[in-house]
Amino acid sequence: MTDISMKHLRYFDALARHGHFGRAAHSCAISQPALSVQIKELEEILGAPLVERGARQIRLTSLGDAFALRVRDILRGVDELGDLARASHSPLVGRLRIGVIPTVAPYLLPRFVKALGARYPGIDLRPREAVTQTLIEDLLQGRLDTAIVALPVSEPALNEVAIFQEEFVLVRPQEDAGDPVPNADALREMRLLLLEEGHCFRDQALSFCKLSSSSPRDLMEASSLSTLVQMVGAGIGVTLIPEMAVPIETRSASVSIARLPTPRPSRTIGMVWRKTNPLTEQLGHIADIVRQAGILEGSTGTAPPTPLPA
Repeated sequence: MTDISMKHLRYFDALARHGHFGRAAHSCAISQPALSVQIKELEEILGAPLVERGARQIRLTSLGDAFALRVRDILRGVDELGDLARASHSPLVGRLRIGVIPTVAPYLLPRFVKALGARYPGIDLRPREAVTQTLIEDLLQGRLDTAIVALPVSEPALNEVAIFQEEFVLVRPQEDAGDPVPNADALREMRLLLLEEGHCFRDQALSFCKLSSSSPRDLMEASSLSTLVQMVGAGIGVTLIPEMAVPIETRSASVSIARLPTPRPSRTIGMVWRKTNPLTEQLGHIADIVRQAGILEGSTGTAPPTPLPA
């Protein structure tokens, strides 16, 4: 059993997560045959099969299921040992894996990355864009150090730090600019364009309009705010977007922006990380950099996000 290496464990963890040799190999930046050899070698060391190999996918054996859970605990512990060592450095150095939701990443990341590099030149930043559910899972499994998301996430194992609050604005065709601004009740009667399921911003927009995700409506869904705004410009409907997205997403679309009647919908953006992460103090400092980047993002013509106390 002493022949098991960290390489074996990381490759098996990738295979267990992806359920496919090709995708797992790609995530590990190795060839599929090389991954297959490593998994076979691990099975020979253990003396029992970990996966059932099918033509298109693999399934974990009962041993594989149990083994995968222990492997994730081991890998998370090893990563936290590295974090413990990095926490002893001042200033912070080394790899920082940070997740960002898609309705924040394009607008906040450029300023944040520049500010973080100036403050911590020794950081090797590894950003990843994904929906909230994926980021939280990756945090809990130790594949991310922290994530910038809309709060609350209400996960007991994670710290949540609120950073700033921003309002949603209504995007409608340019020719509607002089019309009265609809309230939530009126929006329910309009063709509201939404992000596809899995995006927390979709749920927030539905909540404001008092609609359920299962409401029988003739809606268009998209995977990005950019597509939604362009469709509004084409006259297909109206949509809601966060204030930080306005300068980028509306510059090439024939749309008008309107502030909704009070109480206006808004969201709280914050950072989350595991309570056991040894980098907690440093991540708090990084949250301050995100806060400042968010305030600067509001200086391009829209109202700035409201910073929240540290």
